[in-house]
Amino acid sequence: MTEQEAQETVRAAIGEIAPDVDPTDLTEGARLREDLELDSLDFLRVLETIAARTAVDIPEDAYAEVATVGGLTGYLTARG
Repeated sequence: MTEQEAQETVRAAIGEIAPDVDPTDLTEGARLREDLELDSLDFLRVLETIAARTAVDIPEDAYAEVATVGGLTGYLTARG
């Protein structure tokens, strides 16, 4: 998966799960839970949505790595 495809996947998943998040807030450093205010259930739903679309599993021990938009994009790019 290219970085562009990963970015689009992340943005689409966040937009689907949290439609009230302003797309301009989806910067590389934006923290999903703190900055975008996703609760723990929404965070998990975003990861599940991405996994369903990409077949890239994101295990619990990788949650710290995918805590930001950029981290999640990088994770998908490296494994997709």
